Amino acid sequence: MFRRTTVLLVRRAERTAMAADGQVTMGDTVMKARARKVRRLYNDRILAGFAGSSADAFALLTRFEGKLEQYHGNLERAAIELAKEWRTDRALRHLEALLIVADQRSSFVLSGTGDVIAPDEPDGALAIGSGGPYALAAARALLAHTDLDARRIAEEALRIAGTICIYSNQNIVVEEL
Repeated sequence: MFRRTTVLLVRRAERTAMAADGQVTMGDTVMKARARKVRRLYNDRILAGFAGSSADAFALLTRFEGKLEQYHGNLERAAIELAKEWRTDRALRHLEALLIVADQRSSFVLSGTGDVIAPDEPDGALAIGSGGPYALAAARALLAHTDLDARRIAEEALRIAGTICIYSNQNIVVEEL
Protein backbone atom coordinates (compact mmCIF):
# COMPACT_ATOMS: atom_id res chain seq x y z
CA MET A 1 0.00 0.00 0.00
CA PHE A 2 1.28 3.45 -0.91
CA ARG A 3 1.01 5.67 2.12
CA ARG A 4 2.15 9.13 2.95
CA THR A 5 -0.07 11.28 0.77
CA THR A 6 -3.27 12.18 -1.01
CA VAL A 7 -3.41 13.36 -4.62
CA LEU A 8 -6.72 14.17 -6.30
CA LEU A 9 -7.72 15.19 -9.83
CA VAL A 10 -11.09 16.86 -10.49
CA ARG A 11 -12.61 18.03 -13.77
CA ARG A 12 -15.54 20.39 -14.07
CA ALA A 13 -16.72 22.90 -16.68
CA GLU A 14 -13.64 22.79 -18.91
CA ARG A 15 -11.32 23.12 -15.88
CA THR A 16 -8.97 20.53 -14.43
CA ALA A 17 -7.60 20.82 -10.89
CA MET A 18 -5.03 18.57 -9.24
CA ALA A 19 -4.44 18.89 -5.51
CA ALA A 20 -2.15 17.20 -3.02
CA ASP A 21 -1.44 17.50 0.67
CA GLY A 22 2.03 18.43 1.87
CA GLN A 23 2.83 15.78 4.45
CA VAL A 24 5.93 13.58 4.21
CA THR A 25 5.91 10.71 6.66
CA MET A 26 8.69 8.34 7.66
CA GLY A 27 7.24 5.47 9.63
CA ASP A 28 5.01 7.08 12.22
CA THR A 29 6.81 10.45 12.17
CA VAL A 30 5.89 13.54 10.16
CA MET A 31 9.17 14.65 8.57
CA LYS A 32 7.85 17.56 6.51
CA ALA A 33 4.52 19.36 6.33
CA ARG A 34 4.77 21.38 3.09
CA ALA A 35 6.10 19.10 0.35
CA ARG A 36 5.02 19.83 -3.22
CA LYS A 37 3.61 16.65 -4.81
CA VAL A 38 1.90 18.26 -7.81
CA ARG A 39 3.86 19.65 -10.75
CA ARG A 40 3.25 21.39 -14.07
CA LEU A 41 5.06 19.78 -17.00
CA TYR A 42 5.60 20.29 -20.72
CA ASN A 43 5.22 24.06 -21.02
CA ASP A 44 2.62 24.10 -18.20
CA ARG A 45 0.17 22.07 -20.33
CA ILE A 46 0.28 18.88 -18.25
CA LEU A 47 -0.23 18.24 -14.55
CA ALA A 48 1.42 15.39 -12.66
CA GLY A 49 1.01 14.28 -9.06
CA PHE A 50 2.74 11.45 -7.24
CA ALA A 51 2.29 9.15 -4.26
CA GLY A 52 4.63 6.60 -2.74
CA SER A 53 8.33 6.69 -2.08
CA SER A 54 9.57 10.21 -2.84
CA ALA A 55 12.80 9.14 -4.52
CA ASP A 56 10.93 6.61 -6.65
CA ALA A 57 8.27 9.16 -7.55
CA PHE A 58 10.87 11.73 -8.63
CA ALA A 59 12.63 9.09 -10.75
CA LEU A 60 9.33 8.29 -12.48
CA LEU A 61 8.43 11.94 -12.89
CA THR A 62 11.78 12.55 -14.60
CA ARG A 63 11.21 9.59 -16.93
CA PHE A 64 7.68 10.78 -17.67
CA GLU A 65 8.98 14.24 -18.58
CA GLY A 66 11.39 12.57 -20.98
CA LYS A 67 8.53 10.66 -22.59
CA LEU A 68 6.52 13.87 -22.94
CA GLU A 69 9.43 15.48 -24.76
CA GLN A 70 9.95 12.40 -26.93
CA TYR A 71 6.28 12.31 -27.95
CA HIS A 72 5.83 16.10 -28.24
CA GLY A 73 3.39 16.49 -25.36
CA ASN A 74 1.11 13.61 -26.39
CA LEU A 75 -0.08 12.64 -22.90
CA GLU A 76 -1.63 9.29 -23.76
CA ARG A 77 1.35 8.07 -25.78
CA ALA A 78 3.83 9.24 -23.12
CA ALA A 79 1.78 7.53 -20.39
CA ILE A 80 1.59 4.24 -22.28
CA GLU A 81 5.29 4.26 -23.14
CA LEU A 82 6.28 5.04 -19.54
CA ALA A 83 4.02 2.25 -18.25
CA LYS A 84 5.56 -0.23 -20.71
CA GLU A 85 9.07 0.80 -19.71
CA TRP A 86 8.15 0.77 -16.01
CA ARG A 87 6.83 -2.78 -16.27
CA THR A 88 9.69 -4.22 -18.32
CA ASP A 89 12.79 -2.40 -17.01
CA ARG A 90 14.40 -4.39 -14.19
CA ALA A 91 15.33 -1.31 -12.12
CA LEU A 92 12.09 0.61 -12.71
CA ARG A 93 9.97 -2.43 -11.87
CA HIS A 94 10.90 -2.11 -8.21
CA LEU A 95 9.95 1.54 -7.83
CA GLU A 96 7.14 2.07 -5.34
CA ALA A 97 5.10 5.00 -6.57
CA LEU A 98 1.97 5.96 -8.49
CA LEU A 99 1.44 8.93 -10.79
CA ILE A 100 -1.66 10.84 -11.85
CA VAL A 101 -1.14 12.77 -15.08
CA ALA A 102 -3.58 15.02 -16.92
CA ASP A 103 -3.96 17.54 -19.71
CA GLN A 104 -7.05 19.44 -20.86
CA ARG A 105 -8.66 16.31 -22.36
CA SER A 106 -7.29 13.18 -20.71
CA SER A 107 -6.16 11.90 -17.34
CA PHE A 108 -4.54 8.67 -16.21
CA VAL A 109 -3.21 6.84 -13.18
CA LEU A 110 0.10 5.12 -13.96
CA SER A 111 1.36 2.18 -11.93
CA GLY A 112 4.43 -0.01 -11.83
CA THR A 113 2.42 -3.03 -12.92
CA GLY A 114 1.96 -1.44 -16.33
CA ASP A 115 -1.49 -0.04 -15.66
CA VAL A 116 -2.64 3.08 -17.49
CA ILE A 117 -6.02 3.74 -15.91
CA ALA A 118 -8.40 6.36 -17.27
CA PRO A 119 -11.41 7.35 -15.18
CA ASP A 120 -14.67 5.81 -16.31
CA GLU A 121 -16.84 7.90 -14.08
CA PRO A 122 -18.66 10.75 -15.79
CA ASP A 123 -17.11 13.14 -13.25
CA GLY A 124 -13.55 12.31 -14.34
CA ALA A 125 -12.16 12.32 -10.79
CA LEU A 126 -9.07 10.27 -9.90
CA ALA A 127 -7.14 9.86 -6.65
CA ILE A 128 -4.06 8.05 -5.35
CA GLY A 129 -2.31 7.65 -2.02
CA SER A 130 -3.51 6.53 1.37
CA GLY A 131 -6.05 9.34 1.56
CA GLY A 132 -7.10 8.85 -2.07
CA PRO A 133 -10.31 6.89 -1.41
CA TYR A 134 -11.51 9.50 1.09
CA ALA A 135 -10.70 12.42 -1.23
CA LEU A 136 -12.31 10.66 -4.20
CA ALA A 137 -15.52 9.96 -2.28
CA ALA A 138 -15.69 13.56 -1.06
CA ALA A 139 -15.01 14.92 -4.56
CA ARG A 140 -17.71 12.77 -6.12
CA ALA A 141 -20.22 13.93 -3.52
CA LEU A 142 -19.28 17.57 -4.11
CA LEU A 143 -19.45 17.12 -7.88
CA ALA A 144 -22.92 15.59 -7.62
CA HIS A 145 -24.40 17.96 -5.06
CA THR A 146 -22.76 21.38 -5.43
CA ASP A 147 -21.94 23.96 -8.07
CA LEU A 148 -18.38 24.48 -6.79
CA ASP A 149 -15.68 24.77 -9.43
CA ALA A 150 -12.97 22.13 -9.91
CA ARG A 151 -10.40 23.95 -7.77
CA ARG A 152 -12.74 24.40 -4.78
CA ILE A 153 -13.91 20.78 -4.99
CA ALA A 154 -10.31 19.56 -5.01
CA GLU A 155 -9.43 21.76 -2.02
CA GLU A 156 -12.49 20.76 0.01
CA ALA A 157 -12.12 17.06 -0.79
CA LEU A 158 -8.45 17.19 0.30
CA ARG A 159 -9.42 18.91 3.54
CA ILE A 160 -11.92 16.12 4.25
CA ALA A 161 -9.34 13.44 3.45
CA GLY A 162 -6.81 15.21 5.67
CA THR A 163 -9.14 14.88 8.65
CA ILE A 164 -9.41 11.11 8.13
CA CYS A 165 -6.06 9.88 6.77
CA ILE A 166 -3.19 10.11 9.26
CA TYR A 167 -0.68 10.29 6.37
CA SER A 168 -2.28 13.46 4.93
CA ASN A 169 -2.51 17.01 6.21
CA GLN A 170 -4.23 20.34 5.52
CA ASN A 171 -1.29 21.98 3.66
CA ILE A 172 -2.82 21.74 0.20
CA VAL A 173 -1.21 22.64 -3.11
CA VAL A 174 -3.49 22.99 -6.15
CA GLU A 175 -2.51 23.34 -9.79
CA GLU A 176 -5.14 24.04 -12.42
CA LEU A 177 -5.50 23.88 -16.20
